Amino acid sequence: MDIGHSIKDIYQMIADVKAKEDVYILAHNYQNRTVIEAADFVGDSYQLSVQATRIKHKKILLCGVRFMAETVKLLSPEKTVYPVNPEAGCPMTDQFDTQMLIQMREKMPDYTVVAYVNTTAEQKMYCDVCVTSSSAVKIVGNIENKNILFVPDPNLGDYVRRQLPDKNIRLIPGGCQTHAKITVK
Repeated sequence: MDIGHSIKDIYQMIADVKAKEDVYILAHNYQNRTVIEAADFVGDSYQLSVQATRIKHKKILLCGVRFMAETVKLLSPEKTVYPVNPEAGCPMTDQFDTQMLIQMREKMPDYTVVAYVNTTAEQKMYCDVCVTSSSAVKIVGNIENKNILFVPDPNLGDYVRRQLPDKNIRLIPGGCQTHAKITVK
């Protein structure tokens, strides 16, 4: 099957469009090699949002899931963010809805709600603080309240709990099916 263009030609067309339209491509490090090679910057969800604040471009093409595009937009509201697939979701984020969070806050008013950055913009509105995997222990350790509700990642929350045994950290059931498949092998 002849598609009429070599991969080199396709990358050149992408580069031409990026230059003409002043578009910057951010790609999550879970993307395939072809996408990563066309990207201007590759990183985790937090790194992508920080990089967006540092660039001069006003248009960003985000190769990742919905919450990543929302986080980029939250930190760079003056920029236009185009998610490659606006319907692309994260199973861990999608299993945890905002109504559930609101109900949990009502049942546990004496808890500080800590959200992993891998949450939707709407979910972030109902949290007290947002953390990354590398900042979670330090930030939770500096929260004055002993009672912490950690959402939505119970694996990261459990790690934080083991590092901070003086905190009363509550977790929600669930987790990331992709991360659960990762083994030492």
